[in-house]
Amino acid sequence: MTAELLDGRATAKAIKEDLALRVESLKEQGVTPGLATVLVGADPASRSYVAGKHRDCQEVGINSMQVELDEDISETELLAELEKLNNDDACTGYIVQLPLPNHLDTQRILESIPPEKDADGLHPMNLGRLVANVNEPISSPLPCTPKGCVDLLAHYGVELGGKHVVVVGRGVTIGRPIGLLLTRRQINATVTLCHTGTADLPKHLHSADVVIAAAGVKHMIDPLDLKPGVIALDVGVTREVNPETGRATIYGDLAPGIEEVASFYSPNPGGVGPMTRVELLQNVVLSAEQTVSS
Repeated sequence: MTAELLDGRATAKAIKEDLALRVESLKEQGVTPGLATVLVGADPASRSYVAGKHRDCQEVGINSMQVELDEDISETELLAELEKLNNDDACTGYIVQLPLPNHLDTQRILESIPPEKDADGLHPMNLGRLVANVNEPISSPLPCTPKGCVDLLAHYGVELGGKHVVVVGRGVTIGRPIGLLLTRRQINATVTLCHTGTADLPKHLHSADVVIAAAGVKHMIDPLDLKPGVIALDVGVTREVNPETGRATIYGDLAPGIEEVASFYSPNPGGVGPMTRVELLQNVVLSAEQTVSS
C-alpha cells in the first residue's frame, strides 16, 4: 500500500484563490480586511512564522500590520499595545505570536483580544461557543489548526462521519479543541483523546480510522501500531537545530514508514502547517464580511 499524499500547500493555494475573490468583493464594498501580528522578542521560529503570515496576506490582498516588541516588555506595556489594535478599525483581526516570554501571563494576554478580532480562534469565549454549539452554524472564529485538518480532508473527499478519530496530544491549539469540532453533528466523527500519559497508546491507535498526531514528540508513533488503511495527519512539531550550521530541521510525531500503512497521509512539514496559516486568513476575511452584513 502506498498512501495518497494530503498536500497542504496545494490545498491552501486553492483556498487562497477563493479568498482573493472574497477580499476583492469586500474592497468593492469599501472594506479591506486587515491582519495584525504581535511578536514579542526575536525567536527565529516565531519570526519566520510571522513573516509567512504576512506573505500570505499579500497574496490574497489583505492588509497586514506588524507589531514587534522587545522581549523584556512589561505586561502593562504589552496590554497597552493590544488596546491600540482593539480600537483600530483597520485591524479586522490579530494574533499574538506564541510562545511569549515567561514573565508574561499568556492567558491574560490572549483574553485581552476581543473575541471578534481573535484571528487564531482560541479566545475562551470563542472556544466556549464551540463547546455550546453542536448543531447550528458557527459564525465566530474557529481554531485554525483543527479547521485546517477538517478542510484538508474535505479537499480530498475524505468523509469523517462515523469514523473513529484518535487524537494524540492535549494542547490548546489542536488536541483539546479538535474533538469539539469533529463531534459537531455536521461532521459526526467519534473522537478518542490520547496524550503522552495514556496507558497502552498502541491499543488505542490500532482501533483508529483516523489518527491526528499532535503531541510534539519526535517520531513517537510507530506506523506498525496503526491499522492498514488508516488516515494519518502528522501535526506535531519537533524542531532540531544543527549546532554546526544553525539550520533547523522539523520532525513530526509519526515515525518513518507511514506511507506503507496509511491510505491517506499528511506529512510534516507540508501538510497541516500551510492549512493553519490559510485558516487564519479565513477568520480575518469572515470577520470583515460580518461587519458588512451587520
